[in-house]
Amino acid sequence: MLHLLPLSLSAQCRCGGPPSRRRFVGGGSPSQRSGPGILGNGVRVRLRRRALGGGTDVQPDTPSSRRDGDERPHADAGQEDDGGGEALLDSVRKLLLMEEEDTTPGEEEGQGQFPKRWAIVFLCFSAFLLCNMDRVNMSIAIMPMSAEYGWNPQTVGLIQSSFFWGYLLTQIAGGIWADKVGGKTVLGFGVIWWSVATALTPVAAKLGLPFLLVVRAFMGVGEGVAMPAMNNILSKWVPVSERSRSLALVYSGMYLGSVTGLAFSPFLIHKFGWPSVFYSFGSLGTVWFATWAAKAYSTPLEDPSISAKEKKLIISQTTSGDPVTTIPWGVILSKPPVWALIACHFCHNWGTFILLTWMPTYYNQVLKFNLTESSLFCVLPWLTMAISANVGGWIADTLVSRGTSVTTVRKIMQSIGFLGPAFFLSQLSHIDSPALAVLCMACSQGTDAFSQSGLYSNHQDIGPRYAGVLLGLSNTAGVFAGVFGTAATGYILQHGSWDDVFKLSVTLYLIGTVIWNVFSTGEKIID
Repeated sequence: MLHLLPLSLSAQCRCGGPPSRRRFVGGGSPSQRSGPGILGNGVRVRLRRRALGGGTDVQPDTPSSRRDGDERPHADAGQEDDGGGEALLDSVRKLLLMEEEDTTPGEEEGQGQFPKRWAIVFLCFSAFLLCNMDRVNMSIAIMPMSAEYGWNPQTVGLIQSSFFWGYLLTQIAGGIWADKVGGKTVLGFGVIWWSVATALTPVAAKLGLPFLLVVRAFMGVGEGVAMPAMNNILSKWVPVSERSRSLALVYSGMYLGSVTGLAFSPFLIHKFGWPSVFYSFGSLGTVWFATWAAKAYSTPLEDPSISAKEKKLIISQTTSGDPVTTIPWGVILSKPPVWALIACHFCHNWGTFILLTWMPTYYNQVLKFNLTESSLFCVLPWLTMAISANVGGWIADTLVSRGTSVTTVRKIMQSIGFLGPAFFLSQLSHIDSPALAVLCMACSQGTDAFSQSGLYSNHQDIGPRYAGVLLGLSNTAGVFAGVFGTAATGYILQHGSWDDVFKLSVTLYLIGTVIWNVFSTGEKIID
């Protein structure tokens, strides 16, 4: 590594005068460093080639090299051939100009510095961890709550679906808001809003069913803006070569949030009562918000702490950081791949939200597990999703980096995300063993997680500038699936069986597979 490069000027040496003063590249005042071959102070340049023309190795300025140079008589400098000094100076300048990167102060990431883009990804991951912790706690608490308040299955289904009323309202609005003002503000608002609503849930339940429905809908309002805001942020921060991995990591936060919520809720309920779940989980949002407000920025252009090198890498592979002023709705809605996203998001979320909200009840009523066993066995499918989502993201990014087209990768990953759950859910009606039923659920959810590298990555592929709007648009259809699917499951269970619930989900998975492979693309189609 070359900190200071001593260069001898040979003009005086050739005249027999005293040796010239040494100049140091990177030393001196800013005005002395303004030439194209002059570098800022402290910049380390890798010089692995031999100097051009002179045949002399360029050595770093180390103590040993300075000591050797000091021991060399000054007269030796005057004995150089007439063109030696100028040739060396010219060679070094050529070497410096051949560097791949413009070496300016602050361009290299500091040694040991964690990439800022992955810090943003981790903060989004932790937000989605809280998101699902606050969402799934109701699926556990609803059992003691329904016993206390005398709710029937249809009322339980209504309560579970009320979350999606608010969630539905803010999908498109959240995407537009994030694309216009930036994802930092929108995601921060969402986390605080849903955390407050979570903490107010026990109070609303005591006041009566209408109040509980309103508070659950308010919680959905906060969580509804989270996904479009996150998509907007990552479209600005994450290069395309890291897109699948980053999204898989963020969405695995949702799955681990389900694991955490399902694991801790029974303990809190048995120890402190069901209201403690909502109070404790809701309070965590304030801790996250304090960190987010201090460390996060909507784009790398706004972040003063990011290194110049990382900023250059991100900007070269992502969409413009300029805010969106108008949304080209006509162009967006005229593209078949957009409608493929919308339809497939509906098909995907129908099965996913049913499992999210009704799985503990299935384990309790069908497999005869108690409350603690139900929540613990519910952890396994979500844990499987967290692992397989990241495995799928790594596979997808590896395929893209090795030359496989983005379109092909998205089709492969989403086909796994549809056909895997369809197969495993179809086996549940033939299984009598609780252990095998749990295994099928885990495999179903595990293959479902490959969707994070399929349809969930596709919004940034086809329209990175409008990623928030596109995800809000398609996720609106997904929320409709959650609203109707969750409520319909309660109705089906009152008049039918769990086999009927699973058959409907399998049918929608198969329809989604056909639509996705016919109409989707991984190419940018919206500028």
